[in-house]
Amino acid sequence: MGKQLRIAVVGMGGIGNNHARCYQAHPHAEVVAVCDVSRERADTAASAHGAQAFYSVRRMLNSGVAIDAASVATAGVENGGDHYTPTMQLLKAGIPVLGEKPISNEIPKARRLVRLAREMGLPYGINLNHRFTPAAVKARDWLDQGRLGELHMVNMTMWINNPNESSPWFHIRALHPHSLDVMRYFAGDLERVQAFFKKGQGRRIWSNVQANLLFANGVIGHLTGSYDAGGSYGLETLELVGSEGRVVINEACERLTFYPRFSKEVESYDHPGGMMGFADTFPSRIGAWIDDLRKGTPPDEVDAKAEDALKVQLAIESIIQSWQKGRVVKVPQR
Repeated sequence: MGKQLRIAVVGMGGIGNNHARCYQAHPHAEVVAVCDVSRERADTAASAHGAQAFYSVRRMLNSGVAIDAASVATAGVENGGDHYTPTMQLLKAGIPVLGEKPISNEIPKARRLVRLAREMGLPYGINLNHRFTPAAVKARDWLDQGRLGELHMVNMTMWINNPNESSPWFHIRALHPHSLDVMRYFAGDLERVQAFFKKGQGRRIWSNVQANLLFANGVIGHLTGSYDAGGSYGLETLELVGSEGRVVINEACERLTFYPRFSKEVESYDHPGGMMGFADTFPSRIGAWIDDLRKGTPPDEVDAKAEDALKVQLAIESIIQSWQKGRVVKVPQR
């Protein structure tokens, strides 16, 4: 593609405006269109980002405005209910899409999105931004170089204070696409899961989860998640345990530590790559998306592509089924 990518952003809530700011700050992108069913949100965003406002994707596509790629940051009951229709419209129009997570909380819809992008030969990525931190990239490099030896375990804790109540599965479906994607980033495809849920005090939803995970390569793992924690507890801890050493990433990106198995010489990095907090992960991920588009990266090689997001959703639904059925569940691969 040309030097300057012309971008549309669909869904102008907080996350959509964050996408737009990241594009506007990038030297090789500009936001030319914003779209939201709320005229007020669309008009406010258009003024803020110097773009043209639209109130439906169809009108935007029929307007004649040239669009090279789009972000879809719509919301929904479980933060994924409204992604499907605008993404289908954009893909059918031949426009590459970077979608917000989750790709869809309805597996048949997620599969149709993946299939359409493949049939159209279009790049289709998802904002699974935790894998784009310098801490995660360096840890992955250490793993690939053999510094950890053979990987044995991947453990993840992710929790925040979120009092919102929507569907019974709001917590696992809205928060843990991030958790499970970054675990897959290190350990590959999941094979089987076993899960337990608990409703927090006064809750109507399953706001706490623990899940045992078996990956296809034999690595084992554990996920702990909650919408009833956070504060001084922090947000996120990722642990990789190998035969030669252990790696811990704190707060998604703020501290990276390597603990060798046979030495006390611990190696630590505070804010590796200069990333100060979770907000910095958005420019990092969107920058990688822009790079993929400008380089012409083949759709099946796009980092955090839609197929990865689909596999995460298949794992999430398997975790739910495990609790409902009271047994270990095999995770579908597509």
